[in-house]
Amino acid sequence: MKNLTLFLACFVISLSYAQNISLEVYASGLSSPVNAKHAGDDRFFVAERAGVIKIINADGSVNTAPFLDIDPRVINNGGEQGLLAMAFHPNYDTNGFFFVNYIDNNGDTIISRFTRSTADTADPNSEVILLNISQPFPNHNGGDMHFGPNDGYLYISTGDGGSGGDPGNRAQNMTLLLGKMLRLDVDVTQTQIDTGITYLIPSDNPFVSDSAVLDEIWASGLRNPWKFSFDRSNGDMWIADVGQSNREEINRVSSTSTGGENYGWKCFEGTSTFSNVAGCSTITHTPPVAEYNYGGNPFKCSITGGYRYRGTIQTGLQGLYFFGDYCSDEIGVVQETAPDTYTLNFVDDFSGQGWSGFAEDVNGELFVIGLLSGTVYRIVDDNLSVSDETLNSIRMFPNPAKNTLTFDLTNASNQINSVNIFDIQGKLIQSNTNFDQQLVTLNTKSLTSGLYIVEIQGTDGKKSVRKLIKE
Repeated sequence: MKNLTLFLACFVISLSYAQNISLEVYASGLSSPVNAKHAGDDRFFVAERAGVIKIINADGSVNTAPFLDIDPRVINNGGEQGLLAMAFHPNYDTNGFFFVNYIDNNGDTIISRFTRSTADTADPNSEVILLNISQPFPNHNGGDMHFGPNDGYLYISTGDGGSGGDPGNRAQNMTLLLGKMLRLDVDVTQTQIDTGITYLIPSDNPFVSDSAVLDEIWASGLRNPWKFSFDRSNGDMWIADVGQSNREEINRVSSTSTGGENYGWKCFEGTSTFSNVAGCSTITHTPPVAEYNYGGNPFKCSITGGYRYRGTIQTGLQGLYFFGDYCSDEIGVVQETAPDTYTLNFVDDFSGQGWSGFAEDVNGELFVIGLLSGTVYRIVDDNLSVSDETLNSIRMFPNPAKNTLTFDLTNASNQINSVNIFDIQGKLIQSNTNFDQQLVTLNTKSLTSGLYIVEIQGTDGKKSVRKLIKE
């Protein structure tokens, strides 16, 4: 891996903080999309709020037939309910398991597992319910879920149960799963499932030895963590927590954390005091690393968390954490200016979107999801030159590849000089120079399984570098 890092360094230069971004339409025609994840290949699976998961292919086309349709089980009244998120098991390629988070017709949170039938469809009758969490109100359902990159456990964010101001102080109640980050071991056998055991408690969960606290809890004091993510570079967790009427906050959790953090709600909203109810004077509050004020012009009211950019194409965005605000349609970034020191800036606003989520593809490139527009956009660094953007807009698929690798050179074929494939030692394995068509397919059958670097070089000498996985 050291050689790979050095090799990439030859191509990726460090640029200063990007002041502006633009958005490129990647896929459209979706109905209230709220979540998108990849499953280890170059497709996106997109959750629509009504209870449908659709597949976006590498070329941006959307499959007509849904991957999963559980609409009859999902309540969707246009608010914060519905199908909220999904997560693919780390071994999805072999076991076909994926997990969903939705609000059922009783208004309660359901965490369940489904099984893939084919590459493009899942079996709606394969549902195994892990958790049924009673929701006292129809808002603040939280809703995201991810597998930890370092431990393989399933993390689930839950809201405080709704209304306003957390009237039951549920986020601080350690006998409830509301207003928490949960951590489950979902690797159970069919025999265990048959006996009613649908998940296990990791032995190192922070409260397993405390009989007064539910074992599933990893962290507490969250109001409505609508979206969170893991940094693919170092395993840190980033949680965006929607505020009440004062602050929208972003929390960063080190990959070395052993859990047990209390993010303060409703005693604190961000770094400000919200309530002095019983117990607030004794909690150990973990403050956010960044926050911004509710209100203003444009009106900000609901943060949507994203990812820290770790791709290779938009070089000026490297290391920036992206987020959006649902109400103001702004996109912002948090930048680490010094170790454990962060600054927050809004970089652009895009009207009529209602940002509901971000997505990270298999290569670490970032996308943003418009609930109102039904569109998934690719995030592009505006500081790139025209020739840089021409190269970076070239789609390369499938990735992982088997016997062929295709490049979509629409509007760029006469500007490409060569495509070179290197191994991780930096040795040139394959070079191609014939690019007189819009779609060019290369034969990769001779490549052995593993990781490669693809270098696309323009006629002006500019380069775009991607990672390629050969199955």
